[in-house]
Amino acid sequence: MFLLLPFDSLVVNLLGISITVLFTLLLVFIIVPAIFGVSFGIRKVYMKTLLKIFQWATLRIERGAKEKNHPLYKPYVNGIIAKEPTSLEEEIKEIRRSGSGKALDAPEFELSDIFYFCRKGIETIMDDEVTKRFSAEELESWNLLSRTNYNFHYISLRLTVLWGLGVLIRYCFLLPLRIALAFTGVSLLVTGTTVVGYLPNGRCKEFLSKHVHLMCYRICVRALTAIITYHDRENRPRNGGICVANHTSPIDVIILASDGYYAMVGQIHGGLMGVIQRAMVKACPHVWFERSEVKDRHLVAKRLTEHVQDKSKLPILIFPEGTCINNTSVMMFKKGSFEIGATVYPVAIKYDPQFGDAFWNSSKYGMVTYLLRMMTSWAIVCSVWYLPPMTRQPEEDAVQFANRVKSAIARQGGLVDLLWDGGLKREKVKDAFKEEQQKLYSKMIVGSHEDRSRS
Repeated sequence: MFLLLPFDSLVVNLLGISITVLFTLLLVFIIVPAIFGVSFGIRKVYMKTLLKIFQWATLRIERGAKEKNHPLYKPYVNGIIAKEPTSLEEEIKEIRRSGSGKALDAPEFELSDIFYFCRKGIETIMDDEVTKRFSAEELESWNLLSRTNYNFHYISLRLTVLWGLGVLIRYCFLLPLRIALAFTGVSLLVTGTTVVGYLPNGRCKEFLSKHVHLMCYRICVRALTAIITYHDRENRPRNGGICVANHTSPIDVIILASDGYYAMVGQIHGGLMGVIQRAMVKACPHVWFERSEVKDRHLVAKRLTEHVQDKSKLPILIFPEGTCINNTSVMMFKKGSFEIGATVYPVAIKYDPQFGDAFWNSSKYGMVTYLLRMMTSWAIVCSVWYLPPMTRQPEEDAVQFANRVKSAIARQGGLVDLLWDGGLKREKVKDAFKEEQQKLYSKMIVGSHEDRSRS
């Protein structure tokens, strides 16, 4: 039998005491407050401390960069080419005015018209307003995360030591703590929903299901050191409705579900995600689809309609963009969620990238890498606005209703409202977009012929 030396015994005892103390602190200061939805204000003090450190580091790096003639980190802008909102016809007339002696309303094709399409094509390549929505939002200042400022150069020993200390804190303290909390939250979610699932249907099961979900999501929020500010809570989604929000990250779900009760919609997965989904659906009527069913729009619409017609069921949480956008814009909402005829509860989510970038670039990072980046950030800070409920007007079709909801979310969240489909992240531009420009130009020429024949 292997005998431990006295020193080894002391180390083991100290390790055991440390783990016990850590678990006790987690239980008292994080898990129990999360269960009851209270906060001791530790995260806000932590955030204020970080802000003071960032301010000092920013002033130091600006002074050092100025002394060494290093380029400062440029603030994020929505575009690099100044554009004025003008129509195709107006711009072509302007080109003809400057380069042709013919009448501006001449119905014939002008060779100079080509310059308009050439210029638009070059502008689109140089300043693509779609592609840049799928890259991380740039920061105006450095937040001591290497991945947020690639222009950083050595400035001073104190600043470098501060950055190194930050790496140790994030990877050696915050990361293990957050992994432990995430494991606790997910384990409780699977265990709790499985146990509740065996109870008979009724008010007791519904009450326990809601609070088990809420408790576990709040623990998961703490695992990200998320500091969330909720506005206008009186507009929170109600049963029998659909909650739609802009989509930046997979954690959008727990950001919203830690403040309310929702039925999730999504595709059935395997592995750990599949275990979680099967446990959740036992306690609450979530809407999960097989891979083959997702492409059947009529089946999806039927399942969603049946859910919202039952006013006793929780509101459905949907992200109509269908993909993650970098939280600077809102892109086209898919019309399927707006064809059902249910009351829509819009929600705007805006993250503060100063403490950590929540955007998931799924074409660049896998889920594990993304979660590692999230859990090694300083914190996740965001604001959530619950907008007043909206219903489809008699004269509106589903597309117009979706655009109206999207505009309201963009306006409240301070986001750019774009008409482009987020699916362009992985797909080519549809021929319909190309044909639209062709039709506009053709209409300008043909319309001139018609006007001339009438005269």
